[in-house]
Amino acid sequence: MHDIRAIRTDPAGFDAAMARRGLPPVSADVLALDTERRALLTTQQEKQARRNALAREIGQGKRAGADTTALETQAAALRTETETLERRTAELDDAIKRVLEALPNILDADVPDGADDSANVVLARHGEPCDLGFAPKEHFELGEALGLMDFAAAAKMAGARFVVLRGALARLERALGQFMIDLHTREHGYTETAVPLLVNDATAYGTDKLPKFGDTMFSTTDRRWLIPTAEVPLSALAMDEIIPERELPWRVTALTPCFRSEAGAAGRDTRGMLRQHQFMKVELVSVTHPDQSVAEQERMAACAEKVLHLLELPSRRVVLASGDTGFGAARTFDLEVWLPGQQMWREISSCSNCRDFQARRMNARFRAADGKGIGFVHTLNGSGVAVGRALIAVMENHQQADGSILIPRVLWPYMGGLERIGTA
Repeated sequence: MHDIRAIRTDPAGFDAAMARRGLPPVSADVLALDTERRALLTTQQEKQARRNALAREIGQGKRAGADTTALETQAAALRTETETLERRTAELDDAIKRVLEALPNILDADVPDGADDSANVVLARHGEPCDLGFAPKEHFELGEALGLMDFAAAAKMAGARFVVLRGALARLERALGQFMIDLHTREHGYTETAVPLLVNDATAYGTDKLPKFGDTMFSTTDRRWLIPTAEVPLSALAMDEIIPERELPWRVTALTPCFRSEAGAAGRDTRGMLRQHQFMKVELVSVTHPDQSVAEQERMAACAEKVLHLLELPSRRVVLASGDTGFGAARTFDLEVWLPGQQMWREISSCSNCRDFQARRMNARFRAADGKGIGFVHTLNGSGVAVGRALIAVMENHQQADGSILIPRVLWPYMGGLERIGTA
């Protein structure tokens, strides 16, 4: 959510910021509504002051035995006029809110301009794609050949974009999630958190998922939402809170199922596990002082990268261009892994600094250390990482010519010592 005061101060600058998102100027329309609203508030105050004065006059007149009928008529008329003004002011408040809540976050100045992901900029690499010495298979070919990945069974019971994992692959998925959550809590200082998988409208709105992304989420008959990511409940821990500055930053993590309708994804990644309605993910969320959020984004991305390094996966960090940056983010780093089966880099984590965009919607604030001021926190979120995509990356990068899959050493303790899935 945007601060109307900032738009009043620099409307041209706000329009320029929205233009980087490919949007037309909007400040004139917003400020016209705001100007009318502020004028009505002034008029309301004047009428209320007159009503207060009349009330005193009526009281004095009645105590003196005077006829106050005319004064009471004036007071009644003023009450009617004030109520009309209040209704119109509420309408304007709602109109301004509807405009502002539909506008994306302002991008950081260093976000590269560009219409889509072709303008994303590679910032760093770790490892390089290597020649496996044979024609690599995609993960679903490997999994189905091993008899451990079953899309037909999942489709029979739930439809497309689901999978059944069996045996060692099911254990490998579980091992990946446990390894990640242990790494982030033991080494990176995140607090493991068990959160609801269903949230209400206020929570989904505060974390910028409503109204913009309502069609990408699943809802229940009692108007709750299945979480598309644990970012939603983890970030909402700060909703309506005033956090002492000394407690910042908050760093929390959760391993949860996530649910997405994948609206608009028809024809994209229809084979395999890359784009599912249900998947596991480890989420990282930080709530910080505004002065800390830039450094915190670097730290968060490094924490997610450590997962990929330990899994021995070729990876790279990219900063998203203006046209590819998500609605609530001011800047996003994507971490990508190389998938030999696809011969492509694919996103496995997005680490975003939302600055105070979500905090304003959630009313999430901090109290300054000197106790003299209250401000909005900054929120950040990132995948630490997507478990299903990590499973895909491990399968494809560690596949062998005989169709077996070597398990990265860091996962051996989670696999009961198993070092290979499939033929020895």
